[in-house]
This record gives sequence, structure tokens and C-alpha cells, in this order.
Amino acid sequence: MFNGLSDKFITGHKCLGALTLLCGVLQSSAAWGQTVDAQKLSFDAAVATLEQSSDALRAAEANVRGKSELATATQSLRLPEVSLDMRYMQFQKSLSLPLGSLAPVAESFGLQSPLEFHERDWRARPVLTSVLPLYTGGKIPAAQAAAAASVRQASAERALASQSQVMQLVQLYFGQQLSEHALAVRREIRDGFQQHVDNTIKLEHSGFVTKAQRLQATVARDQAEREYQRARNDLNTISASLASLLRSDQLIDTTTPLFVITTPVGTLESFLQSALSQHPQISRLKALGEMASEGVKVEQAKLKPQMFAFGQYDLYREDALITDSDWAIGVGLKYTFLSGSNRTRHIAAAREQQLQAEAGLREAKNQLSMGVSKFYNELESARQQFLLLDSSIAMAKESLRLQELSFREGQVTSLDVIDARLQLGGVMVERAKAAYEYDLALARLLEISGQLNQYPNYFYQADMVLKQ
Repeated sequence: MFNGLSDKFITGHKCLGALTLLCGVLQSSAAWGQTVDAQKLSFDAAVATLEQSSDALRAAEANVRGKSELATATQSLRLPEVSLDMRYMQFQKSLSLPLGSLAPVAESFGLQSPLEFHERDWRARPVLTSVLPLYTGGKIPAAQAAAAASVRQASAERALASQSQVMQLVQLYFGQQLSEHALAVRREIRDGFQQHVDNTIKLEHSGFVTKAQRLQATVARDQAEREYQRARNDLNTISASLASLLRSDQLIDTTTPLFVITTPVGTLESFLQSALSQHPQISRLKALGEMASEGVKVEQAKLKPQMFAFGQYDLYREDALITDSDWAIGVGLKYTFLSGSNRTRHIAAAREQQLQAEAGLREAKNQLSMGVSKFYNELESARQQFLLLDSSIAMAKESLRLQELSFREGQVTSLDVIDARLQLGGVMVERAKAAYEYDLALARLLEISGQLNQYPNYFYQADMVLKQ
């Protein structure tokens, strides 16, 4: 029944090197927990460890910090820009000066009209310039708003990364609990069949059962041993995955048991409202929409004039050219009449990005609504399945007791005992699986409603727990 547990629990887990190493250590042990030290962790402690050790979260946090730095940088866009223009240049200057009415006088001194001057020299030209934007057509406030929205986007992506990591932790943490329950049941079945084989051998010697019945019991015992070994390997695999996720060089002893709250945890409407207002994907798409809206404003600003104040000061007036000013201040206006970048097309493209973001937000809300309904129903189904299995377990236990008693009295065959024991083991595993599916469905419901950080609080509300 549980042959594929490991495939379900480690889907998407890529730390194959650490997985192989830990599996090798586990498989060298005689049994789980006998020769390998384990670190005891509650689910709360495991979440805290994950927050500290996850590289995915470190990357998301670095993205938030980077976007915050860029947003801070945009706050100074209205400050003046001061620059130093330093040139060391060779130049040539030719000047022709007509003398006009002074030409006859100049001729008496041997000067010809016009006067011709030619100069060729090397000069150093250090000039300090300051430019202060006065009007940018809305480009600066749009850039600042877009940068602030990018911080909100990065924060939402960090929350999404955290939810993804915690969901993987839920699968592995409680998946290990499920595997431990399955292993315990398989061990009990195997030991029970061994006892049944021993009883069959005694009864065969006494002539109460046939050799065929003894062989049936032996085959069932061997099959139970194979199922036990498979369950142990499943546990080894998922335990290695959990340790690797938490970057631990020790196995993890999960101390928070599988749990079930026997009453509904809330209404579908409350989870739906929470999803539409708190889910990080909604925040992320809203931020993208705001960035796209500000992007339209930035492109529109390129069609508007730019006004600025400026100041200029010559730091080496002694070597200035005759046409250079000592200093200058003023106001400038720049307007681009024609540009090869086709500014109207850029505006149209920005508007399409805005429409894309808005459509994506509407689609996300629709998907969240469907997801909330799906996971809410899955949670209720798991809860009901768990509760309804109580009577099946009681009946299976009583059936096994009666079959074993009847077998010793020679009233039933070995196959009847085998079937009864297998039925009890199957129901016990099914009940543990129902509890696991409940815990997983609850986590998914809280994740899609933006409340996954509240998951540990539900432990304290649980009125049913499955302890080893």
C-alpha cells in the first residue's frame, strides 16, 4: 500500500548527494534509531531551523534588501547633480578684427586692416557644474513609486518562498511521522505472523493443522517481512530528505505527532476572504500592477518638456579662453520634438504591460477561489475519513482476536487468521494516512489563504493525536 511513499514525499527535492550519504548511514543501521543519533525537533523548532538554514530564503531576503536599497536611492532624485569637468586640451584660435574708421590711423603705424590674430596652445579647463531638476514631466515621482512597489513585490516573493519551504517541511516532517507509523504496523504484523507460524508448527506436530496450512503461515510471514523492509526503506529515505532540508548532519526525531481536529476549523467563506486579502501572490501581482502603471507615466514623461536650473563655475580663470565665462547660473528647458525611439509605441507597450498585470491579478483571484474550495473539501474529507475509521479498527481488532482463538480450537484455517491480521494492519495504516492527509490538507488550506504562519497554532486545538 505504501510502496510509493518516498516518491510522494521527496518530489522536487534535489539534494541528491546529501540524500545518498544519509541513506547509506541509515541503511547500515540494524534498525531505525538504534545506532544513529537523532536530533529531537518539534514542528515549531523545525520551522525556526528552516528559517535560519534555507538558502532559498536567504536568496529571497537578499532580493528584498537589494530592492530596498534601490528604493532608497530614488529618494534623492530631486537633489542637484554636481559634476567636475576636467579637460586638458590643445586648441587653435583665429581672430579677424576689422578696424573700420581707424584703418587710416593704423596704417600710419604699419598695421593692416583687418587685424589677424592666431593662437595655438595647451590649456587646462576645470569647470564645476551643478544641475537641479525642476520639472521632469512626472518621471521622478513615477520612478519613486515604482521602486517602492518593487520592494513590496520582493517582500511578497519572499513570503511565497517561505510558504513553499514550510509546505515542503510539512510534507517531510509529518511524512516521517506517517512512515514511522507504517513501519510500526508492518513490524507488528511481521511479529504477529511469526507468532502465528510458531503456533502453526506446534499444532502441526500435534496433528491439528496440515503442512499446507503451516506453509501458508510461513509465506504470509515472509511477505510481512518484505513489507516491513520496504516500510523501513521508505522511512530511511524520507528521514534523509528531512535532515537534508534542515541542513542537519543528524537525523531528525519528529516530536510533534500527527493530529486531527475533529470539528471544522472554520468556514469556507472566511478562508476565501483571507486568501483574497492576505495571499502573497495577490500582493505580488498588485505590486506588479503598480509598477506597470508607473511605467506608463515614465514613458509619457518622455513626451513632456524637461526644466532644470544650472550653475557653472570656472576653477581656473587665469587660463580661460576669451569666450569662457567665469561663472554662470540660469534655468534651462529641454524638449525633444523628434526621437528615433518612437515614444508613442513605448507608451502603448507600457499600457499593455499594465493590462497584463491587471488580467493576471484577476486570474490569480479566480485560481485562489478554486484552490480554497478544493483544499477545504479535502480537509473535511480527511477529517471525516479519520473519524469513520475508529469503528473499523475496533472491528478488525475483535475479528483478529476471534480468528486466533478459533484457529487454536481448530474451527478456522490459517488463511482466516492471516486475513484478519492483514485487515487490522491495513486499517491502522489507513488511519495514520488519513491523519497525515488531514495535516497536509490543513497546511495547503492555510497556505492558499495566506495564513500558513498560523499552522502551529492548530496543534494546540487538536483533540486527536497519533503517538507512536
